[in-house]
Amino acid sequence: MRPLLPTVVLLVAVILSACADPAQGRYGADLYGVTCARCHGPDLEGGIGPAIGPGSNAATALTDEQIRGVIEIGPGAMPSFRRLDDDQIDSLVAYLRARQRR
Repeated sequence: MRPLLPTVVLLVAVILSACADPAQGRYGADLYGVTCARCHGPDLEGGIGPAIGPGSNAATALTDEQIRGVIEIGPGAMPSFRRLDDDQIDSLVAYLRARQRR
């Protein structure tokens, strides 16, 4: 029965690593890629979610604080990203604003 213990420990470690938050330790473009791009597109062009790049409502009508609120609250079909810390959210807002100016 002892040889089974290392296998069980390895299996548990693999399962727990698969449950890790992909956003942990990521900022800016990297964070956008793992939390936003699936819905808003890799180039902010939209898809499942609305476009948030240059010329979009997010670029022209929303303040930085409003964008921060959208990220935190996740209105409508968008999920809340309250699990992100303040620095991560600030980095997302800064990344979006830099991309929107292009």
